[in-house]
Amino acid sequence: MTYLTTPSGEKVRAAMAAGLLGWMQTPAQGNKLPRGQVWGADNGCFGRGYPGDDGYLRFLDEYGDRAKDCLFATAPDVVGDAAKTLPRSLPFLPEIRKRGYPAALVGQNGLEGLVVPWDDFDVLFLGGDTEWKLGSHARALTAEARRRGKWVHMGRVNSYKRLKYAHDIGCQSADGTYVAFGPDINLPKCLAWVRRVNNSGQQLTWETAA
Repeated sequence: MTYLTTPSGEKVRAAMAAGLLGWMQTPAQGNKLPRGQVWGADNGCFGRGYPGDDGYLRFLDEYGDRAKDCLFATAPDVVGDAAKTLPRSLPFLPEIRKRGYPAALVGQNGLEGLVVPWDDFDVLFLGGDTEWKLGSHARALTAEARRRGKWVHMGRVNSYKRLKYAHDIGCQSADGTYVAFGPDINLPKCLAWVRRVNNSGQQLTWETAA
């Protein structure tokens, strides 16, 4: 399990450089991404960081020489609504791939009831609200994605229980902002979570992951 976060200070950056954490980059972030760093490109649609369609493609072009180190680049999505996300994302998935990035479809509430365009993307990014993300539909989609050889990532993971649950249902990476809020205290905790998750055989159920 790889945990991606924002580069909140020198200690966090050192942990990233050592391969202990991955780097999450958004168009609005403004941080200088080091070469050779494992990272993820998030579109910024969750919040107010999306720069527009042309701006997002320029962002991907800017880091194109580092696409080989990128776990995924998310296509634009509509938070909480898979029916609106699919037509929003589909035109972008080939554009992302064309730039050398693994293209990620952000799974949102209701994706289980739609025809999933599995061949059009490389990574399933579990978004949606908490209930959906921790529910049976997201678990089933994760299992199907893994069966098809797709990478699976869970967004907004800010506790050990949530990270362990993501790992146990088959996610290979996750991201969160926990470290950013008091990195001197929270960085060691987060690194301990990652170690425990990667070394533990005990599985969590969805009831204990919230």
